[in-house]
Amino acid sequence: MGNLPGTDSYLFTSESVTEGHPDKVCDQIADAILDEILVREAELAASSATGDAGPRQARVACETLVTNGLVILAGEIRTQAYVDIEGVVRKVIEEIGYNDPETGFHSRSVGVINAICEQSSDIARGVDRSFEVQHDKGAHDPYETIGAGDQGMMFGYACDETPTLMPMPLFLAHRLAERLAAVRKEGVLGYLRPDGKTQVSVRYEAGRPVSVEKVLISAQHTADIDVEGQLAADLLAHVIMPVFEREELPFDRNGIYVNPTGRFVIGGPAGDTGVTGRKIIVDTYGGKGRHGGGCFSGKDATKVDRSAAYATRWVAKNIVAAGLAKRCEVQVAYGIGMAEPLSLMVDTFGTAEADEAHIARAIREVFDLRPGAIIDALDLWRPIFRLTASYGHFGRELPEFTWERTDRAEALRKAL
Repeated sequence: MGNLPGTDSYLFTSESVTEGHPDKVCDQIADAILDEILVREAELAASSATGDAGPRQARVACETLVTNGLVILAGEIRTQAYVDIEGVVRKVIEEIGYNDPETGFHSRSVGVINAICEQSSDIARGVDRSFEVQHDKGAHDPYETIGAGDQGMMFGYACDETPTLMPMPLFLAHRLAERLAAVRKEGVLGYLRPDGKTQVSVRYEAGRPVSVEKVLISAQHTADIDVEGQLAADLLAHVIMPVFEREELPFDRNGIYVNPTGRFVIGGPAGDTGVTGRKIIVDTYGGKGRHGGGCFSGKDATKVDRSAAYATRWVAKNIVAAGLAKRCEVQVAYGIGMAEPLSLMVDTFGTAEADEAHIARAIREVFDLRPGAIIDALDLWRPIFRLTASYGHFGRELPEFTWERTDRAEALRKAL
């Protein structure tokens, strides 16, 4: 057992899940529907003689539930485009790897119930014409036009524990989950099935990660595999070692646990019901940074649950990249239908190289955190969201993940 954070030595644990985990199946379906709507709306705009704004007119809040042999869709969507929603659902399930009838959840035979309805006009009016525009406080500023799709607070976090400025326990858990899926899809371990979970416990000394003490992997498999023998050996050789060989942290092989129940044949939606947005700590910072409570998947970028969480990660990462702090958490809050944030908070946990009040002022100077400005700066009308729905929304420096750029670090330094 580790001591509590704040003492000289403690353990911190984070988990990840594979794309075949029931909750992640739901997140991917919801984001794939969002992506398809954005693609179709862009096509409509390109063919329109009126110069329609295309994806900017779409409003998506899609929810998914999966269970044995069944997918249920709900939520509120506004779009002019036709989308084959059932086709999108089946394609996602097939690409994840649920194409074996024995799993109890098959891409071709699963039932799909569509209970999606239209977005409330009461919500839409505040997003399409913000509080500021309705009260003539910024009618000529294009970024005053879009109001926040809901009230709430969002957090962004960054730290200097890894090259991607993410907490070490979650970084390692994600890499293990990615590798677990890769060896299945590549046929290296062909007996694996899509569901799986990873967990990593990291020892901290004086606030810095120094070693890995516990590694837990639960991997769904076919019924004929010897778990204690073949599975444990294969996961050590093909999943665990390739991940940890790339890291400098020592780890204790005696602290490795594989499928502690001894059997994981029944998995995925056949073994556990999945729901959109139930893995928000996996999606964010593994518990190291706080979470505002709203999930991301299935929501278009006017929903600040998503876009402002991306923006605050962008801000926090640039602060750490600029050398202004070793750890940074940024909170922003919005009122529904309002463009201007209601509050901004910066916490550097005593690691700042400058006064936090000065850092907050620099943030306001360098970053525009109104929803419309965030969407434009991070290019969030692109159909890139299914890619975010597995292995974390943060810490993956892919071209699509514009919020992972450190392009404003120098501007922050100058602002201070």
